[in-house]
Amino acid sequence: MEKIWLKRYPEGMPETIDPEHYNSLLEMFDKSFTEFASLPAYTNMGKTLTYQQVDEATKSVASYIQNDLKLGKGDKVAVMMPNLLQTPISILGILRAGCTVVNVNPLYTVRELEHQLNDSETKAIFILANFAQTLQKALPKTSVKHIVLTEIGDMMGGFKKYLVNFVVKHIKKMVPEFSLPKTIPFKDVMAANPDSYKVPDVALTDLAFLQYTGGTTGVSKGAMLTHGNMVGNLEQVSGCLDKVLDNGKEVVITALPLYHIFALTANCLTFMKYGGHNILITNPRDMPGFVKELAKHNFTAITGVNTLFNGLLNTPGFSELDFSNLKMSLGGGMAVQRPVAEKWQKVTSSKLMEGYGLTECAPLVTICPWDLGGYNGSIGLPAPSTELKIVLENGQEAGKGESGELLVKGPQVMAGYYNRPDATAECLKDGWFATGDIATYDDEGFFYIVDRKKDMIIVSGFNVFPNEIEEVVAMHDGVLEVAAIGIPHDVSGEQVKVFVVKKDPSLTEKDIISHCRDNLTNYKVPKLVEFREELPKTNVGKILRRALKE
Repeated sequence: MEKIWLKRYPEGMPETIDPEHYNSLLEMFDKSFTEFASLPAYTNMGKTLTYQQVDEATKSVASYIQNDLKLGKGDKVAVMMPNLLQTPISILGILRAGCTVVNVNPLYTVRELEHQLNDSETKAIFILANFAQTLQKALPKTSVKHIVLTEIGDMMGGFKKYLVNFVVKHIKKMVPEFSLPKTIPFKDVMAANPDSYKVPDVALTDLAFLQYTGGTTGVSKGAMLTHGNMVGNLEQVSGCLDKVLDNGKEVVITALPLYHIFALTANCLTFMKYGGHNILITNPRDMPGFVKELAKHNFTAITGVNTLFNGLLNTPGFSELDFSNLKMSLGGGMAVQRPVAEKWQKVTSSKLMEGYGLTECAPLVTICPWDLGGYNGSIGLPAPSTELKIVLENGQEAGKGESGELLVKGPQVMAGYYNRPDATAECLKDGWFATGDIATYDDEGFFYIVDRKKDMIIVSGFNVFPNEIEEVVAMHDGVLEVAAIGIPHDVSGEQVKVFVVKKDPSLTEKDIISHCRDNLTNYKVPKLVEFREELPKTNVGKILRRALKE
């Protein structure tokens, strides 16, 4: 495919990047820790850490992992916590030890957690006490040997640490009772001698992250993202944003969880590279509290999904904030809706740039150029050093205006799915990753997503795979058959609906939803249940989800 988009690149945006600009992520970390030592790196709940303090703290974590846990290159270490100061410290510390980070959604159910810890062969986990009860139930069927336990206030220091932890546990009762063997307090890890840390021999081909994503087979799969994938994608992001962002001067609002690939790359790693100041929002669902926090900072950038931007626009006090420093608003994870983008630009005087990415691509694939006047409905232009092509059903390449499956090639494309050669071979051929999204492009090389080939449902930027929902619903004794689809929703983009054929005539909608709540993270739980006498099927008996959608 001819790269017609290059002519539309803004001035100064490079056609290609050097995917080997750093020998590994660790080299990039060292550069930032040295160059921006005295600048603020992370703020959360009123506490700020400088780059120098993060350097010391992450060296302590790495030292403990290497010397006390005796873990190193190739070993998988999970992180299961929301946005707290402990989160980037744990993630960066694990990477500095030479290990691979397995990011875990803290809201996972026992079933989901057990699968991910087993599939990834995780040996150690850093977890917030609030979610320890889930781990307790999943632990017996996993090979996890070490548990590092932290509480919300642990990085506060002084009296505030004890006060916050007491209130969270005893007054707000946010920590369910649990019993775990030989947990290691986070403070013990932080007390490890940073001077005992040894820089590991890590190459671009080594695994940095096992980032879990759903799949058409119904089980969550670990996308193998190497140091090379991450370094390459960070260079691609820089190619797109160098004209917008300034070293040591950016303040970014990080409301999306760092366990999600979007915030991990776009906030944690990108702004670290620029010496930016990350404001970590622990609970963005508390919109009034979120707006109060925004009022304290002269923020220059914010990332989010459509639901987050829409929520802020509809929260009293948001429109009165000072947006004079805001120069970058980046939407991804789900389609940005035109009314939201236009209202955002009107209220904040900042364009809501839309990007497109996938877990398997670390994630950035395309982004709207910074010189675009406003929302244009596209997912933007391919990032530097990214090749895209659109393929028709017959395998031929699509022409301009024709729609087909979007394929991606570039340094950001994953090495494959962990221990799943068949699933890898299915979507990765000759370096081209088949996204499962149906796209088209225009005269200037702007790409548009028009449909999804996969039946994936996107709820507030999170991927929900129908197979997983169906598998859980089918576990209920009263269910004969089930099909799950996504239906449009004004706030979350889509919501899950299930069609059920009963085995037990007394089965109710409430029974189904209650059963799902026990086995699925909240955003995956069906919001609607419709009972049917039968479900539409192909002549070989495969349920036709598309027919249900129509």
